[in-house]
Amino acid sequence: MAQERTLPTFRATDALVTQAEGLEIYEDMVLGRYFEDKCAEMYYRGRMFGFVHLYNGQEAVSSGVIRCLRSDDYVCSTYRDHVHALSAGVPAKNVMAELFGKETGCSKGRGGSMHLFSSEHNLLGGFAFIGEGIPVALGAAFQSRYRRDAMGDANADQVTACFFGDGTTNNGQFFECLNMASLWKLPIIFVVENNKWAIGMAHERASSQTEIYKKASVFGMPGFEVDGMDVLAVRSIAQEAVRRARAGEGPTLIECLTYRFRGHSLADPDELRSQEEKEQWLSRDPLKRFEAYLLEQNLAQESDLKAIRDKIQTVVDEAVTFAEQSPEPDPSELYRYIFAGDS
Repeated sequence: MAQERTLPTFRATDALVTQAEGLEIYEDMVLGRYFEDKCAEMYYRGRMFGFVHLYNGQEAVSSGVIRCLRSDDYVCSTYRDHVHALSAGVPAKNVMAELFGKETGCSKGRGGSMHLFSSEHNLLGGFAFIGEGIPVALGAAFQSRYRRDAMGDANADQVTACFFGDGTTNNGQFFECLNMASLWKLPIIFVVENNKWAIGMAHERASSQTEIYKKASVFGMPGFEVDGMDVLAVRSIAQEAVRRARAGEGPTLIECLTYRFRGHSLADPDELRSQEEKEQWLSRDPLKRFEAYLLEQNLAQESDLKAIRDKIQTVVDEAVTFAEQSPEPDPSELYRYIFAGDS
């Protein structure tokens, strides 16, 4: 069983939200949870194929970070990318269609679950191999700074949020890109979703420094540990990281202590993690915790939350219908979208 660290300082009480902000965040989290539940249903019914890695339990990280960004900022994901895409504004129907391999998918049915991409929403992609997305995110952050400093574009203050798991932080791309980002003060936020397990490898057995946020100090950048099951705690530190990046103060590393409620993928029987550990983390469900917060702070009534849940259920059901009715990619266009300019 992976050992649990003492919870970090940043808690929901440290961050305040308006009623509108709270309901927007809640809707985003519900969308992520319901969408992934539907993916599981479609996969086990034989309607969805390939490797499918779900995000259940980690919604506070996606909503807490991405909902702090502007629409012209950039998001770079991993193979567990569905919910990042949804938080970035990619319509649920286009994400679902991609998972069905349809032409109407956000990657035209060519990418599938692990390779979601949307130029319209500045989603730089999901990447099947861990660490692949970090250099891509670094490049996006570099071009923001280059356009501002070298080309004099005062509007080039876009921030890039780069997501990856705890296992990735032992790879070379992680260290190389943190070094370059700090050296050039790039506007990038490195978000570690530490869900304790890299497939079946417990984090404590794989890293000589298990407190990942401390690795930031080697590169002279701020590193923070945050309760990744608390959306407002994540939001609090993400807002500061966005402010720093946009002001030209450089990168930030945020380690979010979180947990996936399902196996590594839908093909994983999830037999390596103890039932005790899973139940312990399930009791800290980020969605239920945020629901309780909204009710306790009188930011919503139960009827408001139910209306959002009903609305999102309709959105997800309609996404499946859209995906099922969408056309398959035409075999004659096998080589389309390979080169820049193809459309």
